[in-house]
Amino acid sequence: MTQILHSKIVGDKPQHLLILHGLFGQSDNFATLAKQFAEHYNVHAIDLRNHGRSFHSDDMSFEAMSEDILNYLNHHQIETCYLLGHSLGGRSVIEFSYKHPEKIEKLIVADMAPKAYPPHHQGIIKALNSVDFDKVEKRSDVEEVLKQYIPEMGTRQFLLKNVYHVEDGKYAFRFNLKTLTDAYNDMVGGNLTNGVFDKPTLFLRGEKSDYIQDADFELIKSHFPNSEIKTIPNSGHWVHAENPKAFFDFVVEFLG
Repeated sequence: MTQILHSKIVGDKPQHLLILHGLFGQSDNFATLAKQFAEHYNVHAIDLRNHGRSFHSDDMSFEAMSEDILNYLNHHQIETCYLLGHSLGGRSVIEFSYKHPEKIEKLIVADMAPKAYPPHHQGIIKALNSVDFDKVEKRSDVEEVLKQYIPEMGTRQFLLKNVYHVEDGKYAFRFNLKTLTDAYNDMVGGNLTNGVFDKPTLFLRGEKSDYIQDADFELIKSHFPNSEIKTIPNSGHWVHAENPKAFFDFVVEFLG
């Protein structure tokens, strides 16, 4: 039986907007923006596989994540959509756009270029794998462990959103840490399919982020000839969280 990604759907407009979050995130990261977008679109804030409330799997390939999007659209009987992905979600929608362009009206990729990146989350992965939930009695116990490896409070708070009650007073992470750890190098450093998507595409980059650099523009244009690249001021990699107003305005203006 085909497993379908979990989502939160808001709005009742005819045009569907699917939103996919980044690594270690979940659909809740877009909860506030989803409500705002719902005034214009039927919004699907989706949990990627091995994240949030979606199913767990040993497979974290982009082929599998692309298939997840197709299965989701078919399950909800959506012929075409606007598709938006941030970071890892951005890599997923890039892959999907090459394979199923007929399903997309317009594409938005937030702070991710169509290229391999050097691994750079090793500290976070080590921190998460250092949490022993047999010794965790309260949520703050998890933060104490993370604090030893992750000095940035914002990053710790982002990760702590994934801590939840299982049963018998126990806690756990919602994401599938083992698979994400095992697949990490391929997710970040693996090459995407070499494709072209020629429909309207918007790349949004953070002003203080180095994920999309000026040197990447030519590469982006070669894969997305009908694309534009906009910079969101006063934001790093988490463009939607650090400057949600500019993010919202750019997206709505692009989608029209």
